[in-house]
Amino acid sequence: MGEHRAGAGGSLTDPAARRLTALREETLDSLVELGLRIDAVTAARADANTDDEHDPEGATIAFERSQADALRTAARARLADIDAALERVAAGTYGRCVVCGSPIPEARLQARPFAATCLTHA
Repeated sequence: MGEHRAGAGGSLTDPAARRLTALREETLDSLVELGLRIDAVTAARADANTDDEHDPEGATIAFERSQADALRTAARARLADIDAALERVAAGTYGRCVVCGSPIPEARLQARPFAATCLTHA
């Protein structure tokens, strides 16, 4: 677990901080892409004068926008989780459960680097 705790403010030399920062950038990129996708779907809906609810070609415009919006909501939540994890790195508490203080298993941190809780409190 020691490799996941940052000293002196959680610098980017810390492996956890580097990984979380990379995930943060990926998430921000996803948010931009999803925003563009929603804008495109909205523009398509404004330009279309068809009844997309009965389009035999596939998903409705409303469904596509709803799906992209749900993905954007999830990306925003992930960004908040990543930011909170970066704060824990800076505080030197990364890798410890925020509920009980027990170490978070390495496998959990590998799968979910922004995990805030141990398996018991997940």
